[in-house]
Amino acid sequence: MWQRNQTSLADFILEGLFDDSLTHLFLFSLIMVVFLIAVSGNTLTILLICADPQLHTPMYFLLSQLSLMDLMHVSTTIPKMATNYLSGKKSITFVGCATQHFLYLCVGGAECLLLALMSYDRYVAICHPLRYTVLMNRRVGLMMAVVSWLGASINSLIYTAMLMQYPFCGPRNIRHFYCEFPAVVKLVCGDITVYENTVFISSVLLLLLPIFLVSTSYAFILHSVIQMRSAGSKRNAFATCSSHFTVVSLWFGACMFSYMRPRSRRTPLQDKVGSVFYSIITPTLNPLIYTLRNKDVAKALRRVLGRDVITQRQQLQQLQLP
Repeated sequence: MWQRNQTSLADFILEGLFDDSLTHLFLFSLIMVVFLIAVSGNTLTILLICADPQLHTPMYFLLSQLSLMDLMHVSTTIPKMATNYLSGKKSITFVGCATQHFLYLCVGGAECLLLALMSYDRYVAICHPLRYTVLMNRRVGLMMAVVSWLGASINSLIYTAMLMQYPFCGPRNIRHFYCEFPAVVKLVCGDITVYENTVFISSVLLLLLPIFLVSTSYAFILHSVIQMRSAGSKRNAFATCSSHFTVVSLWFGACMFSYMRPRSRRTPLQDKVGSVFYSIITPTLNPLIYTLRNKDVAKALRRVLGRDVITQRQQLQQLQLP
């Protein structure tokens, strides 16, 4: 019994993304640049929304939560991958793997729920603009964020506790660059029927149901836009929804590619490519999509920078006074 417990707590080996070739060194450097852009973009978005009072609305509060999720997503997987590559080590402890597994599932599930709830925000803004402040107040926005985080945390905790209590046999070589559950499940010895049923139920609740809610919201939005008589109103409506729709398409498209393909058609390379897209590329693109195509965020950035310049001038003037 003691020997079995010792074996179950042994380290895992992460195969990683790159080898020692010059091509892979270039790709690693590129990934690190993208990682820094993701961290900078999402951090700037969060700080900007907190600093500018005109962005203290439910929509931008939810956007700050999305940026926080993206920031946590890249921080959960990339630093460990980079550390292993630079040090030449490929190991990750049992506790480290379980923690990474919990965090990436928690953040990913929370983002699925939040994007679905954000589609309701867009639905209210387009279909019921006069009632927006009533239907989407600060309390509703806070409840949406709490539901997203709490629901995803419970789901991830159940996933992680169930998976990590199984015995692992053979060489603990995870053919991935982090502890993604499909790669870890392949190392399990024993019957995982209960776990697979749990995964199926969770996939319906956290992936298919949000996709259905998003599709329903945009169906109502499209119906309302078609009924608008003014071309300017139609352009404004599409501009209001375009950023969210783009982010939703990228995120759910990558998740469906990674988790809804049959096992017989899955390869380790495809799993890695899909994971790179939704765990690195998407968190990098999200703040760029929202900031570059959002006039309010661009104006807020200019206001904040303008206040900083004025403050610096006032400080210089005070220093120059006798």
